[in-house]
Amino acid sequence: MILDIDLVSDFVCPWCFLGKVRLDRAIAELKTSRPDLNVRVNWLPFFLNPDTPAAGEPYRAFLEAKFGGALKADAVLEDVRAAAAPDGLEYAFERIRTRPNTLQAHRLAYRAQALGQTAARIDALTGALFAAHFQEGRDIGDNATLADIAAACGERRDAVLEYLEGRADIDKVRRMAEGVRKQGISGVPFFILNRRLAVSGAQSAAVLGAAILQSLETGKPS
Repeated sequence: MILDIDLVSDFVCPWCFLGKVRLDRAIAELKTSRPDLNVRVNWLPFFLNPDTPAAGEPYRAFLEAKFGGALKADAVLEDVRAAAAPDGLEYAFERIRTRPNTLQAHRLAYRAQALGQTAARIDALTGALFAAHFQEGRDIGDNATLADIAAACGERRDAVLEYLEGRADIDKVRRMAEGVRKQGISGVPFFILNRRLAVSGAQSAAVLGAAILQSLETGKPS
């Protein structure tokens, strides 16, 4: 049985990282009872802050400006940490120095999918992008850093770097992100299950699992 998931996200969204972790858990749990389930995740780009400079901007200053001061920014980060703790996900916000522009990270994910890479490799790459930003404090707007991440996931570093330093697929990625916005999606993560059911936000693995089951049953003859 095929399960198609369109996953709209941004790699600088902490809730998207949590959403991925919970989706992975939901799928793993479903496969215990449905081992024939063939999951295909299609990553779609979203830009939380489309006006982020190409070179990025200071992370802490961005947070304080967005949330109205240091105390409010800290409270928001603690809320994220608390929500993710039961899922075993830890953030290292204190390591982040740069709030990157994520166009290049989205291009990297798009390239992997366009090349027809395996679901496992794409899953590893997207997970590594989130981890690099939120746990290691690396600049995922930097081409060399992205090439290193891709190489650690089995890519040829030189080929990835050449791609990132060119302009291939830039317009495609931007059009995809614009198309997502035009569909009325204004927050991420956003899951579209089998093109039949949509789930917004970093819902629990149980909620995602129930929604997936519903999407698999919808449209079946009664």
